[in-house]
Amino acid sequence: MIEPGAVADERVLLITGASTGIGAATARQAVAAGYRVVLGARSEDKLTELAAELGGEARAIAQRCDVTDWDDQRALVAVALERFGRLDAAFANAGFGAKRGFLEESVEHWRSMIDTNVLGPALTIRAALPHFREAGRGHVILTGSVAGRRAMPGSLYSATKWAVTAMGEALRQEVSDSDIKVTLIEPGMVATAFFDDPVEGALEADDIARSVIYVLSEPAHVDVNEVLIRPIRQPS
Repeated sequence: MIEPGAVADERVLLITGASTGIGAATARQAVAAGYRVVLGARSEDKLTELAAELGGEARAIAQRCDVTDWDDQRALVAVALERFGRLDAAFANAGFGAKRGFLEESVEHWRSMIDTNVLGPALTIRAALPHFREAGRGHVILTGSVAGRRAMPGSLYSATKWAVTAMGEALRQEVSDSDIKVTLIEPGMVATAFFDDPVEGALEADDIARSVIYVLSEPAHVDVNEVLIRPIRQPS
């Protein structure tokens, strides 16, 4: 079903972790670039406010989604197809961190982080890929990290992002027989709720969002596989 006022050939982007930070910034920039968006996150109030800001249901659909829940992930893809009639790209962005040190944080926090950061994007891929295969095209974007390119002392978070790096390349190889694109976005320090205290000299969420719009805007024959983004003066 195409919503009243929507244009059938406008591309549709699904975003997880869409209620704040990089996800919300990407949603705003995507709508400004002409996309319709399907927004998934656990925070329904923030999602609903963002969807209203972006123009309501003709432009943005808010749907509660726990990325560790397979039924929620399938429902997010289903609502995109039902309401907008298509899905062109899926941005698996949901994730969170933990204090460094293998004696820090609770085991429960670790388990939730691993489920969100690793199982979450895998389920987004699994939910969107059948549609992309059927359409013969599509774009999967994963939020990785500089921490997924180098080991960090005592960082289990880093290990989850190494997993995302491998996931992106594994998917790229799997779909290399098609026109499905795969991009890994790897931010350095970003001033979002990820950090408990303000971070000086960090990137802004909008900086990362622009990189997402950049890879989405490339011609059909161009597949940008990795975008590594550090703030000036971040040494590693």
